[in-house]
Amino acid sequence: MRTVTLEVSTREKINRRFLRAFEDEPQGTFISFESPELLFKVISGKRWDLLKTMTGAGPMTIREAARRVRRDVKGVHGDVQALLKAGILQKTDKGLIVFPFDVVHVDFMLKAA
Repeated sequence: MRTVTLEVSTREKINRRFLRAFEDEPQGTFISFESPELLFKVISGKRWDLLKTMTGAGPMTIREAARRVRRDVKGVHGDVQALLKAGILQKTDKGLIVFPFDVVHVDFMLKAA
């Protein structure tokens, strides 16, 4: 089962994880954001629905993704482009889109100001 962690993380934490991985210590798969605001901007409600639908589903066309989330192709296309740019979705050699994970873990902490 392939798991990805979406996290809010500092550059220092990412660097420490990189160094541990360089020493052959398994780290898992992470997609990091600088702030909760950026995470929520990139993964809006409709994009979260798209990710939920694509989790574990394998490669598909944008049209198929739109059909599964019951949205218009143009809107889904825009969301797919944003998620590709953020490195969350991937394109296959055949031009299909894929979210290559079976499980998504979201990790961030909200503290009092």
